[in-house]
Amino acid sequence: MKGIILAGGSGSRLMPLTRHTNKHLLPVAGRPMIHYPLRCLTAAGIDDIVIVTSARHVKAFRRELGDGHGHGAARLEIICEQGPYGIAAALALAEPFCGRQRMCVILGDNIVGGSLAAHLAAYDRQPRGARILLKQVDDPAAYGVARFENGQLIDIEEKPARPAGAMAVIGIYFYPPDVFEVCRGLTPSARGELEITDVNRHYLKRGLLQWEVFDGWWSDAGTFDNLRRVERLLAGPGTGDGASPRPAPPQT
Repeated sequence: MKGIILAGGSGSRLMPLTRHTNKHLLPVAGRPMIHYPLRCLTAAGIDDIVIVTSARHVKAFRRELGDGHGHGAARLEIICEQGPYGIAAALALAEPFCGRQRMCVILGDNIVGGSLAAHLAAYDRQPRGARILLKQVDDPAAYGVARFENGQLIDIEEKPARPAGAMAVIGIYFYPPDVFEVCRGLTPSARGELEITDVNRHYLKRGLLQWEVFDGWWSDAGTFDNLRRVERLLAGPGTGDGASPRPAPPQT
């Protein structure tokens, strides 16, 4: 299983902090944000990892993370995107790294309390298709929202003005190697981006998308409000005992 961390984008919601740095290098509870998704993957046993980021920040990531060994990675590569063309566009860049292997994709501003191990095991048992994780949120209009009918997932809407529910697709996805073909076949959205929601809808329409609710806490850290929320969560009971992903200090 390969691990992919998508850590590009413009970071516009965190300006002016991101004027001169990538948002995933901003400190969260005393550590760069990127440490958390990296530790999330390695703690679940995924240690062959690629980070996709903007070209101007590749050197900064390499300075921070080195070869990845001090963060639990057996191999860590960093590749660059040429612009903020959407999550699916960034994902497509990882095809040479993944080859024909399955992958776990995590957005670089996602921070979770809990383990991916059970969800990874569930995907290992899944014979075909993709798998997504859901979580109930207070502000579903900011996310891809799962739409259910009689308990069945029937659609995913990207940042709907009037959400059909409060179950958001969190930024952790499990994909088969044919996801890169799906990405190549996408049409840019009205925002001019290749949307990861369209990738997930591709599998859903073909009956090849499974889902489950993530059993720990989760938040993205892409806004000032969410940064403050994550800081509070990381400071709560259990931090550092394996229940949440506060990483160990890099080895020297």
